Amino acid sequence: MFEYLFSNKNVEKVLMYLMLHQKANATQLSRAFNSSLDPIQKTLRKLEEGGLLVSFLEGKTRVFQWNPRYPFLSEIQALASKAYSYLPLDIQEIYYQSMKRKRPRKTGKPL
Repeated sequence: MFEYLFSNKNVEKVLMYLMLHQKANATQLSRAFNSSLDPIQKTLRKLEEGGLLVSFLEGKTRVFQWNPRYPFLSEIQALASKAYSYLPLDIQEIYYQSMKRKRPRKTGKPL
């Protein structure tokens, strides 16, 4: 949907992912969308340079989130939310709602 507006399909994916999860890193996004890491990193850098996103380090990982000072933040989030609502349910489940464990369960911990 946003591909023609932003001339980049990764922008659409990043905006909708952040709308749902509030923060993400490039590796997380590339795994979620089964795509290469480099285009995702370039998209995140571009959005950060434009002021829409801000990044910070969590350990050695660069994490991106919405810039609360961006003047059109509520409008962009509303647009992403509206676009997400028009996605087919199977696409929503595959790419945006799959929450996989980030680390293994502790040995001996009950299910």
